[in-house]
Amino acid sequence: QVQLVESGGGLVQPGESLRLSCTVSGFTPGSVGWFRQAPGKDREGISCISSRDGAYYADSVKDRFTIIRDNAKNTVYLQMNSLKPDDTALYYCATPSVEVGTLSSAVLCYCSSVGCLNGDYWGQGTQVTVSS
Repeated sequence: QVQLVESGGGLVQPGESLRLSCTVSGFTPGSVGWFRQAPGKDREGISCISSRDGAYYADSVKDRFTIIRDNAKNTVYLQMNSLKPDDTALYYCATPSVEVGTLSSAVLCYCSSVGCLNGDYWGQGTQVTVSS
């Protein structure tokens, strides 16, 4: 059974840092992504990593967030620095299914108004709140 578990969210002040963790069990995915959804907004792909082509970052988090993969632990981290109130959201990790296989990072992170359709397995999410 495939399971993704996120952790590490919390309440921080602007400018502070958090590190989110996504631990995958049941298989070892070739690509894993971090997504977020703020109240009233569409879900967006913010950072994905793939054995095909490395890492992708959305413009909104580029130069502030870093995605890191620990293959030994089957865990992907999202190091978030210089957090802003606009980063407040529920953060999820996701992977393509075993049948789909490894996607490129940009493809996995692609989302539209109908959703982020390239992630098949999703975690329950961890809340990040940035507020003074």
